[in-house]
Amino acid sequence: MTLRAVESQLRVRYSETDQMGIVYHAHYLVWFEIGRTDWCRAAGIPYAEMEKNGLFIPVTRVEASFRRKSSYDDPIRVITRMGTLSSRGCVFEYEIRDPSDQLLAEGSTHHVFMDPTGKPCRADPRVVAALQSYREE
Repeated sequence: MTLRAVESQLRVRYSETDQMGIVYHAHYLVWFEIGRTDWCRAAGIPYAEMEKNGLFIPVTRVEASFRRKSSYDDPIRVITRMGTLSSRGCVFEYEIRDPSDQLLAEGSTHHVFMDPTGKPCRADPRVVAALQSYREE
């Protein structure tokens, strides 16, 4: 099975760099969120729509590995896939790459489905089916 990837194009902003002129590690989490948001939108189920329908997907765990540095004004690509999916939650996987396809960072975010009161819940089977259908190429 091949997982569908969605690519987000970004450019490192000056405010995302530290005193050494390289990207501060916490900004990779923001880029993961951009990739995740773009993936859901491409799947036809934007985050905002999920929340309007009472389904929230908070992050419960983050993993990240940093391979190479990135600096101000560097173009980068965030490649996002949904690694696993169940009625209770999902895992997104990310790669941050430069224009020559060098891996800069990789990671994942784990999510649980919650209702508007903050209680874990099962997602609507139609939402899970739509995500699953888009997830696999």
